[in-house]
Amino acid sequence: MAAPESVRTGPEFPDALQPSLLQGFPAPPPQSGPPLAPRLPVARVVVESSLPHLDRPFDYSVPAELDQAAQAGVRVKVRFNGQELGGFIIERIAESDAGHTLVPLHKVISPVAVLTPAVRDLVNAVAARYAGTVSDVLRVAVPPRMARLEKDFLAEAAAEAGPRPEPETAGTVAGAPTGDPAVVPGAPGEGGWAGYRNGPAFVRHLQEGGSPRAVFSPLQGYGPAAWPQLIAAAVAAVRASGRGAVVVVPDYRDLNQLEAALLEVLPADDVARLTADDGPTPRYRNFLRLLAGSARVAIGTRSAAFAPVRDLGLVVCWDDGNDLHIEQRAPYAHARELLLLRADQEGTACLMAGHARSTELQRLVEAGWAMPVEAERALVRRTVPRVLNTADSFEQERDPLALVARLPGAAWRAAKEGLERGPVLVQVARAGYAPSLVCETCREPSRCQSCQGPLALAGASSAIPQCRWCSTPAPEWQCVHCSGRRLRKGATGVLRTAEELGRAFPGKAVVTSSGDHVKAGVGTEKALVVATIGAEPVAESGYAAALLLDGDSLLRRENLRAGEDTVRRWFNAAALVRPAADGGLVVITATESVAVGALLRWDPAGYARRELELRMELRLPPAVRIASVTGPRSAVVHFTAAVEHQLAPAGVKLRTAGPAPVVLTGPAAAKQGDDVRTLLFFPYGQAGAVTRVLRSTKAAVAAKRTEEPVQVRLDGVDVL
Repeated sequence: MAAPESVRTGPEFPDALQPSLLQGFPAPPPQSGPPLAPRLPVARVVVESSLPHLDRPFDYSVPAELDQAAQAGVRVKVRFNGQELGGFIIERIAESDAGHTLVPLHKVISPVAVLTPAVRDLVNAVAARYAGTVSDVLRVAVPPRMARLEKDFLAEAAAEAGPRPEPETAGTVAGAPTGDPAVVPGAPGEGGWAGYRNGPAFVRHLQEGGSPRAVFSPLQGYGPAAWPQLIAAAVAAVRASGRGAVVVVPDYRDLNQLEAALLEVLPADDVARLTADDGPTPRYRNFLRLLAGSARVAIGTRSAAFAPVRDLGLVVCWDDGNDLHIEQRAPYAHARELLLLRADQEGTACLMAGHARSTELQRLVEAGWAMPVEAERALVRRTVPRVLNTADSFEQERDPLALVARLPGAAWRAAKEGLERGPVLVQVARAGYAPSLVCETCREPSRCQSCQGPLALAGASSAIPQCRWCSTPAPEWQCVHCSGRRLRKGATGVLRTAEELGRAFPGKAVVTSSGDHVKAGVGTEKALVVATIGAEPVAESGYAAALLLDGDSLLRRENLRAGEDTVRRWFNAAALVRPAADGGLVVITATESVAVGALLRWDPAGYARRELELRMELRLPPAVRIASVTGPRSAVVHFTAAVEHQLAPAGVKLRTAGPAPVVLTGPAAAKQGDDVRTLLFFPYGQAGAVTRVLRSTKAAVAAKRTEEPVQVRLDGVDVL
């Protein structure tokens, strides 16, 4: 990081003038204003500004009256360029090397040191990895302040401190409890880990105070051997060693399951939830509990990766391939990468778990950074359901129309037989009624003539297609490929599917889960549960059968990760079905492919291995890293040229693609602009140098204001 600069007051001198040339000029005026702190009178502050050229600490003097409160990690107010900005003190030092009079701190907002040294180091590492600003990362790492909760927190800390307060340290408040209030009695059992290769050794290593790193592929998503119970056993093991844990999951449904499993093995006071869905007050209350050490296990969604856990011993990420783990604001960091950085910096154990395995995790396994924890084949055969593909040769002989039917005969029979034993899951690709239409002659997607958006029927009674993006009706539509004029449904939505299944199975209850009406779970009643991908409820005793529809539409998406993401969604749904010995059956309606074969064999690791080999051969992520530069054409060209010019002396040669027009999807496509995008590919060994140059070039462009700003995004999963 560049050397800190001070905020100057009084007359300024040109930077080009050396001290030897200043002889004869009057000396700077002596320090005026309030008396300064007698010890460490300079505070280095990170101001809350997303401007890249202000992404560095600034020196401020510490008035004597703020000496006790202005500790490292506290929130402050400072005067900056005529404005009053918030910020965080990152350290106190004896003197500044700026050589100019410093502006004093304006105010200490609260004496609670909310930015601990470990989290501060993680924030700096995340900003460096993603070529972002520290201020943008801090906005996610530290939740918004709740003054009333801080007042109660300080009062409780003072009461517990008694007449002899503990010495204050960075990241804590004087008098805050420092002990371990929740030591788990007894040794946690290995439980469901016993059937997994390397599983028992991993749990024992955690319990003994070690820091193993594993990539885990559990088999079940329900019942006592489900992934929440297995992760809870690992957390209990690390708590038995006196250390804390951080567990990050994609959404509130997974969080509720995990919390219920943890409360079975840990005291309730030892677990703290960190999620924006709970609201700002509960979130900040739990943040303060973790800061004080009264809770030692943090669970939550992506921002929980920054939780200030004392004596951290384990970080866990569940279902890392889910795009909900990606922060939606700059610098668009992924929770998986945050936890990997934190495990490396703090020397903690690391557990990356999911029913399927992402190519990023496969790369860690093949590099030897983490060991695989996989089920023995005997356990796989006892646990997973039977998987059937309606497109195989045997089913084709029995049902020649299986490839074109929405619900082939095998799927219909599976649903009928499954409903005799319990609930049946039906996974569809899209929400709504009939979201997309294709040409009946050539099967090409139908497009709006105004904005090129997809055409769809508005509802069950609608006969005229209209654009899903701009709502323009298309009564006289004609295919641009074959000039055909007849349309057919390309993918039926969840509501239309539920309607059709309700007619096919009269007397059976039909439950839908999609959009804003996602159900967390269902009971044991015999019902058809129609859900969009990612919105599948968990059945209390597992599903009797599952129908995975629209597989081909998922695999045909124009995205590098279409196959990988589809496999992950299939495995997540199939893990909710009962074992084959109990009649559990999964039916896929997709043509033969490598992705289908992975589910038929129940081999997520094999699919990830093959996918990574292809990416390595083609030099595509995650075999290499990628940066996307988006903006006006001239700005993108100049920015890319500046980056390549700075990297040339170090011998770093970027592989580039573009600039090419940015193709937007969804409703934003109706406002398609003239922005272009250039992709920069570079190996991991050169990533440090490239990200530093990207970051410095952003700062230089922002300071000069000679070019329009560009968006720089690292490792975006949606740019290829």
